[in-house]
Amino acid sequence: MARRYHNTRRNVEPEHRINSNIRVPEVRLVGDDLEAISEAIGRKIEIGVYNTREALRIAQDAELDLVEISPKASPPVCKIINYKKFLYQKKKREKELKSKAVKTVVKEIRFGPNTDDHDFEFKLKHAQNFLEEGAKVKAYVQFKGRNIVFQDRGELLLLKFLKELESYGSAEALPKLEGKKMTVIVNPQKKKKK
Repeated sequence: MARRYHNTRRNVEPEHRINSNIRVPEVRLVGDDLEAISEAIGRKIEIGVYNTREALRIAQDAELDLVEISPKASPPVCKIINYKKFLYQKKKREKELKSKAVKTVVKEIRFGPNTDDHDFEFKLKHAQNFLEEGAKVKAYVQFKGRNIVFQDRGELLLLKFLKELESYGSAEALPKLEGKKMTVIVNPQKKKKK
């Protein structure tokens, strides 16, 4: 039996409609560089409503693209620009914004309801280091099997943990039980700017 191969590429519509893909009778032409376009084609172009064919002819005379910026407006808003340059600059801006965005790191620390003092101190030191580095700390008590009856021990353990970390950060909320885990999240203290 012969195998059938399906085309896995889907027809993805472009982000903006350009040139002949704009199928409305008239468009509102806007832009900062209409004066430069006017000089390039040798006739005066102003912001306003134009017949789509006329706007397309203006774009072709200027060797640029007619790009629909706001399709839901009445009539749709278009600009005459170099579309590839426009997409490149947009991608560059998005990448710049993404690199400036603050990345929050969440470190997890796991306890059992019967965690002894030595383990508690060890994990507390790790949490203090994480908070000093600026990471959030998600501490939780894992209840396995019959240990679920020791919920009060788990809550006391997490409250003690929060008390010890008061000078390093603050809790988003009190410990709460979700399934077989009792969880609390500690945010680092904001560093004071000098």
